[in-house]
Amino acid sequence: MRIIHLLVIGMLVFAASYVYRIKMESTSRTERVLRLNAEIREQRDAIAALRAEWAKLDAPLRLQGLADRHLPLKPLVATQYDQLKNLPERPPSFARPGAPDPIGAMINTIEAAADASTVTGSVPAPGDQQ
Repeated sequence: MRIIHLLVIGMLVFAASYVYRIKMESTSRTERVLRLNAEIREQRDAIAALRAEWAKLDAPLRLQGLADRHLPLKPLVATQYDQLKNLPERPPSFARPGAPDPIGAMINTIEAAADASTVTGSVPAPGDQQ
């Protein structure tokens, strides 16, 4: 009978310690959740303050005042524009009419060489050294 009593007392002590451990873990987790909620609240307040400051800095009237104060810009006047007849003559074209674009041909050649060099197992172009 004493062995059963000792086993029951041991089980009760074990159960009590287990319940106490669960209670302490839940208390620490509750405190952590409360700390996280406080941090979230602080971050939201900081974000709201930054948004208010951004709205103040981004106000159109403030930006216009800064532009007037710091940029030497003047309003456009219609007399600033000239007539097309006063433009200089077009420079001569060095490419013959109907001939392919020489710059475009160079770009295509460069792109083709780059594409060929990126393909594995490709044959090197003449003049390429290995």
